[in-house]
Amino acid sequence: MAERPQILVVDDEPMVGKRLGPMLERLGGEVEVFSDPYAALLRLPKKHFDVVVSDIRMDEVTGLDILETALKISPETRVILITGYAMMSLARQAMAKGAFDFLAKPFTPDDLRAAVSRALDSLGFAVAPQPPQEQQSRA
Repeated sequence: MAERPQILVVDDEPMVGKRLGPMLERLGGEVEVFSDPYAALLRLPKKHFDVVVSDIRMDEVTGLDILETALKISPETRVILITGYAMMSLARQAMAKGAFDFLAKPFTPDDLRAAVSRALDSLGFAVAPQPPQEQQSRA
């Protein structure tokens, strides 16, 4: 296990990655952000990631593709899927394929921090509690 948790963020909306990356670094992780999901797929075999946060609905490569590839390479990786199209059938499908958690947009930074903290805790990483954000912006 790496000293710092390794976190991958994949979202085809660059602004989402720009917001999520620094927020997750404050949890103590080393974060890589990709707005090109195909490039993220190519990165997965080259580096171990403890947690992957990915949008589900992206062109060509989906979050489910990211999920399946990440778990095939590293079954202990925790994958958290996010989507603006929250449907129960999609959530069930993601969980059946091994997703650790599923968040519907818009979610608060605290929602994502809590999900990533639970994932890191399940892997044995100590995560310092984060104070709640005063202003709850939504991703």
